[in-house]
Amino acid sequence: MSVHAIIVAAGAGQRAGRNSPKQFEMLAGKPVYRWSVDTLLADERFKTVCIALPKSSLEAVRATLPVDQRLVCVAGGAERADSVRSGLDALEADENDLVFIHDAARPGLDGVIIDRLIEALDAHVAAAPALPITDAVKRREDGALRTIDRSDLYRIQTPQAFRLNVLKDTLSQTSKAYVDDLEAVEASGVAVELVSGSEKLSKITYPDDFEKVRSLMFSSDLPIRVGTGFDVHGFEPGPGVTLCGVFIEHDAKLKGHSDADAGWHALTDAILGAMALGDIGDHFPPSDAQWKDADSGMFLRHAIDLTRQQGWELTNCDVTLICEAPKIKPHREAMREKTAAVTGLALDAVSIKATTTEGLGFTGRGEGIAAQAVATLRQLR
Repeated sequence: MSVHAIIVAAGAGQRAGRNSPKQFEMLAGKPVYRWSVDTLLADERFKTVCIALPKSSLEAVRATLPVDQRLVCVAGGAERADSVRSGLDALEADENDLVFIHDAARPGLDGVIIDRLIEALDAHVAAAPALPITDAVKRREDGALRTIDRSDLYRIQTPQAFRLNVLKDTLSQTSKAYVDDLEAVEASGVAVELVSGSEKLSKITYPDDFEKVRSLMFSSDLPIRVGTGFDVHGFEPGPGVTLCGVFIEHDAKLKGHSDADAGWHALTDAILGAMALGDIGDHFPPSDAQWKDADSGMFLRHAIDLTRQQGWELTNCDVTLICEAPKIKPHREAMREKTAAVTGLALDAVSIKATTTEGLGFTGRGEGIAAQAVATLRQLR
């Protein structure tokens, strides 16, 4: 039995009052939808993480997502059910697999909720996180108010989780637009298990919700860690250098067992250092032949994965490249984009800059390139 997830992110989100759909607006350093994508990809139990996007922005968003073979992008539809159907069609799944359907506008998803839902599906075919209604509930009728008994009323959140065959069978039998996926299976008489939800899973709907959800997700006492990294590679004859994932033509290349990407090596060490996990040489010994000419993006992704497994995430990074040549500035934006794609960070959370040593030292003499990096990590709730 495998577990899959579909993130619904194809809506217009007009009530949020922003220039673009709410799921693409920035929240604490990255787009709203990326919080859910990153949380689900960090959980190794998910075989597939599918995101349903507006057809008009499918390719543009796909280009910004992390490189992960489990990640699938599909064009969503006009209605929620249409997006869910598109996601289900894209899954390579067995009928008894589990599928989570999650709103991209609920960025506060965490492993605790995922654990509760998977446990609930051991004995049930459908489950969802829910919170009891604590406020008094009134209905206005003909100008008068009538109190509603709230003892059995709940606020239903997402992800809503199902045995795959139950959800597919239900959606195949009707074209009705449902307010959520539970409504679809409710009509067929399926019993749904409710698990304890979280205020962090509140949905962004209106303009004020961005700040509300941000404050729920990140308290001021949330632990952070900072790591630093430094790397040096000398020049040897060759056609050019690779720095922060970008190849630059030059009259020499950098000497190293891998691709000798000093920028990404320094950043990898900074992340590992913040987690007290040693250095890049501990994880990828230069004496091991399998790392010869390796893409340093592999090292960086490994450090990111280790970070997520221990309940932390990278929130921003700052890399400084130190050399007289080649010129870095013309390639800086491409480096930022490459680094953002590999780390899963938003572009505005990636800083890459360059400096010289004014002709002093080995870099000043043009003997090689040095790089230093700082990485900030935040503990996940």
